[in-house]
Amino acid sequence: MQPCAISVIKGDITTLDVDAIINSANRSLLGGGGVDRAIHRAAGRELLAECIELCGCPVGESRLTKGYALPARHVIHTVGPVWLGGASDEVETLRRAVTSALDIARDMKFETVACCCISRGIHRFPVDLAAKTTLEAMLAHDFAGRVTVCAYTDEDLEAYKALLPQ
Repeated sequence: MQPCAISVIKGDITTLDVDAIINSANRSLLGGGGVDRAIHRAAGRELLAECIELCGCPVGESRLTKGYALPARHVIHTVGPVWLGGASDEVETLRRAVTSALDIARDMKFETVACCCISRGIHRFPVDLAAKTTLEAMLAHDFAGRVTVCAYTDEDLEAYKALLPQ
C-alpha cells in the first residue's frame, strides 16, 4: 500500500482548486464557526440547501456535497470531536473522522484533497495531538492521492510540519 502524499501549507482552504476540501463541520452541517462558516460563505446558498437535505452527520463520520461556488469541486464535511479533556475517546473519534473523509476521497477516486486542521479552533483539540492523530490516520489510509493540509494559524502549521516525514 502506497500512502498518500501529504504536504502542509498555511492559507485559506476556500481558495484551493482541488477535487475536494475536507471541512471540519459540526453535526448539523449547517455552517458553524471558523473554517466551517468560511466554507459555507464562499460556496454560497446552494451548499446550505444540500446540507439541509443531508439531515446532519454523526461525530466521527463524513458526508459529501458539491463545492458550488468554491474552486474545489466537492466538500467532504467531517465531524471531529470537541476536546473534553481526553477521557471521552476524542483521539479515536478524530482518527475515525479523518479516516471517514479519506474513505470518501478514495471511493470517489479523487486525486487532490485539501484538509483543514480538524477539531482545532472552536473544538479546542490540543494542537500537537490533533496533528499527530490526523497525520497518523492519513499515513495509515489507502487513499493514493495528494493531501494538502491547509493550516490557518502558524501554530497549526508548525505542529504539522514538525511531524511530517521528510
